Amino acid sequence: MPQTIAAVPLSQYRRPDGVDPRMRAMVDTVLLGSPVARALGVRLASLAPDHVELEMPFLPTNVTHGSIVHGGVIATLIDIAGAAAAASGASADEVKGGATGSLSIQYLAPAQGAALRAVASVARRGRRQVVTDVSVYAEAPDEGVLVARALMSSAMF
Repeated sequence: MPQTIAAVPLSQYRRPDGVDPRMRAMVDTVLLGSPVARALGVRLASLAPDHVELEMPFLPTNVTHGSIVHGGVIATLIDIAGAAAAASGASADEVKGGATGSLSIQYLAPAQGAALRAVASVARRGRRQVVTDVSVYAEAPDEGVLVARALMSSAMF
């Protein structure tokens, strides 16, 4: 008797990294492909369900004074990272988009002429709200200095 293989719905397919491929496409096109992310040079370093790491090079156009990276630039990196982490664990069958609901940032040290790394993880996922914890590090050759911590909520729709 011939064996039959049941068709697997696309919603059940996951990339080897565990992220729904349609949500990965949303992260790539909507978040990382946005004009602001491209202008800041934001790049994806790591993506897994409920976790993302982004890198942003130091650019002289992103400073507030001397070589200190502007707080608004750091806030933008945090916003992109938090949204990407929220999207990374979602199902495209249930989520078509999202928006930042709230963002609370504590700046801890100046980002002095350094590339930045944002590490975002989902702290709590609800049906329509996702809370992420984001840390931003100024990358030095041998270490990373924590420059900001944030708690962000994303409304998913």
